[in-house]
Amino acid sequence: MAKANVKPAEGKLGIMVVGNGAVATTFMTGVLMTRKGLGKPVGSMTQMDKMRVGRGADKQYLHYGDIVPLAKLDDIVFGCWDVYPQNAYQSAVYAEVLKQKDIEPVRDELEKIVPMKAAFDKNFAKRLDGDNVKQCKDRWDMMEQVREDIRQFKAQNGCARIVVLWAASTEIYVPINEQVHYKLSDLEAAMKADDRENVAPSMCYAYAALVEGAPFIMGAPNTTVDIPAMWELAEKTHMPICGKDFKTGQTLVKSGFAPIIGTRCLGLDGWFSTNILGNRDGLVLDVPENFRTKEVSKLSTLETILKGDNQPDLYGDYYHKVRINYYPPRNDNKESWDNIDIFGWMGYPMQIKINFLCRDSILAAPVCLDLCLLSDLAARAGRFGTQRFLSFFLKSPMHDYTQGEEAVNHLYQQYTMLKNAIREMGGYEADEEID
Repeated sequence: MAKANVKPAEGKLGIMVVGNGAVATTFMTGVLMTRKGLGKPVGSMTQMDKMRVGRGADKQYLHYGDIVPLAKLDDIVFGCWDVYPQNAYQSAVYAEVLKQKDIEPVRDELEKIVPMKAAFDKNFAKRLDGDNVKQCKDRWDMMEQVREDIRQFKAQNGCARIVVLWAASTEIYVPINEQVHYKLSDLEAAMKADDRENVAPSMCYAYAALVEGAPFIMGAPNTTVDIPAMWELAEKTHMPICGKDFKTGQTLVKSGFAPIIGTRCLGLDGWFSTNILGNRDGLVLDVPENFRTKEVSKLSTLETILKGDNQPDLYGDYYHKVRINYYPPRNDNKESWDNIDIFGWMGYPMQIKINFLCRDSILAAPVCLDLCLLSDLAARAGRFGTQRFLSFFLKSPMHDYTQGEEAVNHLYQQYTMLKNAIREMGGYEADEEID
């Protein structure tokens, strides 16, 4: 056994979730059921995947938890914020993702998870009408109230460490403003001046988490931690952050399938992606300003895998469009269609069609678990700032666009980054190349 370069996972890990909707309650219920032996954490890399460490005679395939000291599921305590006051049991039933038989055995535990008042601004999600909301003087006060929630939750539940996870709705698109978002001092001044245009509520959660010594994970495509001011704060507080927007359905397919086209040197004329979904996410994304946030996140994937600059004959001029349509009858059962126009030998056209009938929260829940456990691991390993190895789980991997850096969206390159980081933290050699 190599020597792990990480502090042990001692004591309880508090996972504080922003949002108590379909994704959050599916995640919480699944963890509670798994630790009772009544469910299996299918889709979770930290629980199910085995990876190689060592070479030659020393080669072995181990679960992540046998390589690095991950927090145990038994040590997790859940808390949440939401604009609606229903507890996690009521919310899980309302979401209609899981069957009653998969919720009832942990009903008592779910009923104890009662949302704290949300730091919320209706202008950022006009379709949400809950009244379980903090009264805040300004954005700085909003952040301070979230800090107080984190401190109280940690003390009341005897947690050694906290991770804050955003599993709430997509906010309206906040364009990056160099005057506000590039320097931490400017962002703080904007919060104190109650700049409600440039400072989203999600930024208040992220700021509060990092200052309270908790890694922050952005599960929606909001402009939150992907700004230089937050990178500065993550460095200053020695806390890990990662990219944004859980990579669950269509983008997972895209980041895995686009490499097939690229690796085989086939050409691309166009890629049209469309989705239908119901649930609260779909309702919020039905507003154009909120959809714009999601569109930017989903569009960036292809352009960094199939690059026109590298291969102008194949990818110099393709058309890429993404659409999301709100369709209430589907609820959480999202359906995505990808229509891909490719060309081959001598420019002859072909088509690929992918129809994915997915369950959004079922795909998101294991990603939530992995991001929480691996962010906590990174913090104990003394890794802070942007954690590029977590790109595997996110639609928009973090990258320093101020220096012209490009995100890595290629699924297999991301998987290599993930494994290398775990090898390193486990005291093994990071021995895979990213070509």
